[in-house]
Amino acid sequence: MTSRVRISLLAAGTAGLAGVALGAFGAHALAATLVERGMTHAWETAARYHLLHVLALFGAATWLRVSSGAAAARIYWAVRCWFTGIVLFSGSLYGLALGGPRWLGPVTPLGGIVLMAGWGLVVAAAFASEE
Repeated sequence: MTSRVRISLLAAGTAGLAGVALGAFGAHALAATLVERGMTHAWETAARYHLLHVLALFGAATWLRVSSGAAAARIYWAVRCWFTGIVLFSGSLYGLALGGPRWLGPVTPLGGIVLMAGWGLVVAAAFASEE
């Protein structure tokens, strides 16, 4: 197994574990707090995008096992974007839902842009040579 595959699987596993834990924490331990703050939707959005991109990370790791050249490089960059996007997008929403500082607000769309960049890299990888 290459280091790119190993790192991608580590990112998927770590983000997946955190996503399930945070989703459950929001649904149970924080439910009353989130309702009181009117932030249930924000937490649910964070958890949804978090876990959807965990699946993308896992798929990218699988793609990396059979890919090489420019395609593999672009997929590995997609992994970086998705992991960073999870931290920025979902992380800022989790923080805002818990009453975090206002500067987290502009971080959310930045995270969304990074997530979209990852998907753009998937498109670019589809057209890349395997050499």
